[in-house]
This record gives sequence, structure tokens and C-alpha cells, in this order.
Amino acid sequence: MNYNWDWGVLLQQPYWGWLWSGLGWTLLISLGSWAIALSVGVSAGIARSMPNRVLQLAASVYIEVFRNIPPLVQLFLWYFVFPEVVPEALGLWIKRDLPNPEFVTAIVGVGLFAGARVAEQVRAGIAAVGIHLMPAALATGLRPLQAFRLILLPLGLRAVLGPLTSEFLITVKMSSISLTIGMLELTAQSRHIENYTFHGLEAFAVATVVYLLLGLSVTGLMRVIDRRFGAAKYGRAPS
Repeated sequence: MNYNWDWGVLLQQPYWGWLWSGLGWTLLISLGSWAIALSVGVSAGIARSMPNRVLQLAASVYIEVFRNIPPLVQLFLWYFVFPEVVPEALGLWIKRDLPNPEFVTAIVGVGLFAGARVAEQVRAGIAAVGIHLMPAALATGLRPLQAFRLILLPLGLRAVLGPLTSEFLITVKMSSISLTIGMLELTAQSRHIENYTFHGLEAFAVATVVYLLLGLSVTGLMRVIDRRFGAAKYGRAPS
């Protein structure tokens, strides 16, 4: 294979600027999606753990629907179908007047998909500590809702800080599928560089390293948070 490597092309304008712009959008999509996933996922996980059948049913429907439909399909539904099925005025606003519709669609689509996975993590964490602590809490005179609010929920959330690392990493990596609706994030910009320069190997190699560094950064950050607030901190025996 006589491929003419030229790493210097990536340092030229506008290609260098394209990579930085793509990285910026990747970070914004990842953080925005994670904010939605965390808020919606924790709420749904709590609702599914509550002793209320209506809340349990609503949370279960959300989790099963959004967890079992591929995220790419969900992204297409939000971007192409949703504006056509809502009231006409709202649909026209989404298609014509909504600022950065591709960005908004990306964080909503990825965030709601990831939120369903986070909800299951939260539910599992609450259930894991509840098996052992609920009888003890009730024996002290607490009512079930008090035991849930004061004991099960705080400890359950701490228990899943570690597993949430994988969900955050998945959210970062799924930001790349937003290129399918026209979002110029890192992967899309790498493809543009390939189309303009025919040096796609260099562009995608740099993108690969950037994604790796992002993943390692997320892992390191979550480890720090887990050591500071997670189950390991509260599970150590006193010295």
C-alpha cells in the first residue's frame, strides 16, 4: 500500500480549525446529553423504586421504550418525524426557528437513550441496599417512605457512582452518531478533512486519540468522584 502520509496537512487551515470545532461540539453534546441522562435517569430510577404503581408503570414504560430502540433510530425520529407529528405551529418553529436544531436533537436523543440505562443503574443500586437496610430501618420506627428518602436513596445513589462511569463513556462515544443529522462534531469533521484532502487516515487517527483521551479523562474523573462520595468511601472499616 503506497499511501502518502502527510501529518502536516492537519496543522493547516481550515483543517486544524475544523478539528477544534468538532472537538468543541463533541464536548458540548456529551455534557448536554449526560445532564439530561442523569436528571431523567435518576428521576425514573427513583420512580421505579417507589411503592406507587402509577409511578412504577410510567418509569417502566420510559425505560423499556428508550432502552430497546437503537439510539440512531431515536435520533432520526426526533429530527425527522417529531416535527411532523406535533401541532403545526410547533413543528414549524422546530424546523425553522429553533437555534441549532441538530445540536438540540442530538443532546435530547442521546440523553434520553442514556437516561433509560442510568435509570436501571439507579433502580439496581436502590434495590441492592434496600434488601439489607429496609428491615433495619423499619425496625427503628421509620415509615417506608422515610426509610426510602433518608437511607435507601442516598446509599443507593452512592453505590452506583462507579457503574455510571460506563454510562458516561457510552454517552461520549454516542455523540458521534449525531453526524447523521448534520452535526459537525469530531467524527464528521474528520470525514470532511478526508473528503477535502484525501488524508483520512491521519484525520481519523487524531480523532481516535482524542476519543481515547476523553475516555481516560472521564474514567479518571469518575474514579475521583467515586472515592470522594461513592460506596467505597462509606464502606471502609474505620481504622
